Amino acid sequence: MKSKDFFAALDMIAQSRNLEKDKVLEVMERGIQNAMKKEDYSENVRIEFSVEKETIRAFEDLLVVKENPEKGEIALKDARLEKKTIKVGEILTREVKLKDFGRIAAVSVKQMLTQGLKNLEREKIYEIFKARENEMINTTIAAINRDFVTLDLGHNLETSLPRKELLRTDDARIDAKLKVYITKVEMTTKGPKVFVSRNDKNLVKRLIEQVTPEIADGTVEIMGLARDPGDRSKVAVYSHDEHVDPVGAVVGYKGQRINEVLEALQGERVDIYEWSKEPADLIKNALEPAKIVAINPNKKQKSAVVIVKDKDFTSAIGTKGQNVRLAAQSSGWKIDIKSISDAKELGINYRRIDIDSDHGQDT
Repeated sequence: MKSKDFFAALDMIAQSRNLEKDKVLEVMERGIQNAMKKEDYSENVRIEFSVEKETIRAFEDLLVVKENPEKGEIALKDARLEKKTIKVGEILTREVKLKDFGRIAAVSVKQMLTQGLKNLEREKIYEIFKARENEMINTTIAAINRDFVTLDLGHNLETSLPRKELLRTDDARIDAKLKVYITKVEMTTKGPKVFVSRNDKNLVKRLIEQVTPEIADGTVEIMGLARDPGDRSKVAVYSHDEHVDPVGAVVGYKGQRINEVLEALQGERVDIYEWSKEPADLIKNALEPAKIVAINPNKKQKSAVVIVKDKDFTSAIGTKGQNVRLAAQSSGWKIDIKSISDAKELGINYRRIDIDSDHGQDT
């Protein structure tokens, strides 16, 4: 059957829905096959499309039996009307004229095509977002209620984010833009489901990677990252090129790069420090801006006792232990901070590293 209209519609459907033409044809083939089965044709039916000739042809394979044929079979005497030399047990292939389809068959094809296209679109959207799993995307707040915000992800897909998972500084209003991190993508009976987060520490990582070309080309590497969502993050960076300052690369000229990150996090503080192969330097950098008097590292246990002046003890620990906790998590070292008074009382020996007084003195 020649059908210019069908192939014109095929092109329009494929383009408008961003689907592959071959996939749409597969859906159409299944629809015609199911319709043929409802019209008592053989189970062994196949459809041939010719895009070049703009034709659709249908065939059924029938098993030749001596007599009393059932569905999918044909009596020998009837088969020999079409092929004189055919024998019992052989297969007779005959072409089915699609214009002979009844109304029920036509409705079946239409229903199958409608559902099939919907499934194709779902699969396409799933593939798009599955490829972006563990990545960051831009979203828009489409709706808000007491417990959730609904985010428009694009591609006619939305997802819900619990309000408690927003950053405390987030501007939660309709049409507000939010960058989110895709933690997981699943295919459900209702279509693809995309799980996103504003709290995941990898959101900070992706934001920094986005603004730092030196990370993209492998010159600078993020070695560790710890985060209190909405409050503070610490990020350890390392340069594989001695001529490139890793902290400067991330911060950018006059802070332009890091300011993009801070804007996306809507006020969360981000500390960038240089990762070092030397434990003492690494721990000192991780605890910035705390002033360190001495560091006693234990490489085997990957732990360190850090000595600070009595007056600096509280700031070194940080509010609710935040500074030392983020420093430990981002550096990968266990850190125990002691004041000079505590160190003396406990009999801890250390060598001073501070430069403002008694530099290099053993205590």
